[in-house]
Amino acid sequence: MWGWDQRQGQKGLAALLLAATFLAGSAGIASAQDAAGEVRLRKIEAEVRALQRKVFPGGDERFFKPEVASGQTASGTTTPPATSAVTDILTRMDAIEAQLARLTGQVEENSNRIGVLEARAGIVRPATTTGTTTGTAPAAATAPAATATTPAPSAVATAVQTASTPAPAIAATTPAAAPSTSAAVSASPSASRLAAVRAIEKPQTNDPADDEYSYGFRLWEAKFYPEARQQLKMFIEKYPRHFRVSFGRNLLGRAFLDDGQTVEAAKWFLENYQADKRGARAPDSLLNLAVAMKKLNDDKRACIALAEFAETYAAEAAGRLKGQYGDARRGLACPG
Repeated sequence: MWGWDQRQGQKGLAALLLAATFLAGSAGIASAQDAAGEVRLRKIEAEVRALQRKVFPGGDERFFKPEVASGQTASGTTTPPATSAVTDILTRMDAIEAQLARLTGQVEENSNRIGVLEARAGIVRPATTTGTTTGTAPAAATAPAATATTPAPSAVATAVQTASTPAPAIAATTPAAAPSTSAAVSASPSASRLAAVRAIEKPQTNDPADDEYSYGFRLWEAKFYPEARQQLKMFIEKYPRHFRVSFGRNLLGRAFLDDGQTVEAAKWFLENYQADKRGARAPDSLLNLAVAMKKLNDDKRACIALAEFAETYAAEAAGRLKGQYGDARRGLACPG
């Protein structure tokens, strides 16, 4: 019996030794894994601190603590952690994620502020196609702001604009300043002309913007074209969002067209049509553009403008502007 008990005790002791060896190995593996995780975590924390110093130069302690504080001395002893290694790692990871979130938010906020400042200063970033930038802004940046908000043009409208780009008559840009004719007339008008212009009464209602337009209309109606152009330009610049602005741009084109300045007239007609295709006088301007092209003996572009007019403003072509549309087509060999 004693021999049997001795053998059983030896087996139990062997089992205990085996279990102890296994636990020691597991602890070693866990310790090695913790050490590797600690190294990686310290590396990430160092990178975050470096990023903080890049975004927030100056070492502001609101965002990160300095790695070496003045008066600090190294200590040879360390305080044992109050929590487990896993809990400590999770806490530090949460801190890192919070820091990254703050950094991301700050970068986005700074980018937005820079964009607003550039917009207020009128700064245009040039396109970079070859990896280098030039000091000249692209031509598209000088287009009128209103055209950027209009719907995409139809195929015929694109043809009108594309075909007209090479010709100075209908370049798709904001019309130029008043021509020399206006300057000559306003510089030395005759006494009789001054008296005639003064005789035209300017309306005085509760809508000053409409009064300015109506006065320009009365000058145009009296065939004082240079004075009408000056008045209408003043109205357009002063009240760009008034409901009469479509009327004003179209009438300004008429003041050029009726005065024999067809090139300038075409610019204003195209400007009015492109600025707001749903404007009250956008159909008139597109039809007048065709008339201007016809006067310039550019039948091809006149037909393109007429085709665009018939497609975009079918109701106007069959109604209010039917007579003018027929007159514009007369003498042209337009298809359809």
